[in-house]
Amino acid sequence: MAKLKLGPILDDKSVKVTVELPGPLHRDLVAYAEVLARETGQSAADPMKLIVPMLERFMATDRGFARARRSAQSPTSEV
Repeated sequence: MAKLKLGPILDDKSVKVTVELPGPLHRDLVAYAEVLARETGQSAADPMKLIVPMLERFMATDRGFARARRSAQSPTSEV
């Protein structure tokens, strides 16, 4: 069984977002949702609901982003 980076998709309040995806990316999202459903034993999630957790996971594991964010939040010393 594949080890996916996403876990079960939580059912929470919906927010309407409009985004245009290339066909191949949409097909990949559908396939990912199907694999995730098999791995977690849940019914297949709406592929669009994968976008937020994927972005959250991407940003949480991007070391360059974390460094840039920390440096932007660091208090600057004034002389």
